[in-house]
Amino acid sequence: MCNAAYGSTGWLGIASISVTGGVHITSAYVKINDSYFTQAQYNTVPYKHLVMCQEVGHTFGLDHQDTNQTNPNLGTCMDYTRNPAGPPSNEHPNSHDYAQLQTIHSHLDSTNTTLAPSGPSLAGTDSADNAGAWGARVSGADRQGAATYQRDLSNGQKVITFVLWA
Repeated sequence: MCNAAYGSTGWLGIASISVTGGVHITSAYVKINDSYFTQAQYNTVPYKHLVMCQEVGHTFGLDHQDTNQTNPNLGTCMDYTRNPAGPPSNEHPNSHDYAQLQTIHSHLDSTNTTLAPSGPSLAGTDSADNAGAWGARVSGADRQGAATYQRDLSNGQKVITFVLWA
């Protein structure tokens, strides 16, 4: 997880997850763009908690529970909102998120990704910040709200990038 002033990229945070076999996370990274957290709209503790919690949640396999920015909060950081302070607050995971994590990480097969070589990743490259390297948008809107991109690689490997747009 890294934070820096990445400039006017359009995104508050990105999470990129490398997946093998369609189900096993082999590596992940998060970037938080401090350039936007100097703006009054985003320069609040609740907004910072929402973005960091949501992006880290993605690296563990969580998806958005809701991407409508203007409906009532669900009380989870996996709910995209313009009002993270709520009520209810969207600064932390909720019981649904914890149940999802238990389901995701209850391995019912013999694959152990902690011992496997890490999969493909854009982390640490100039491409990590470049929307053109994320692959095709598979959900959400371009440069608005929350969006998900997928880049398919060889041998069943893919990189999934979640973007929280400013």
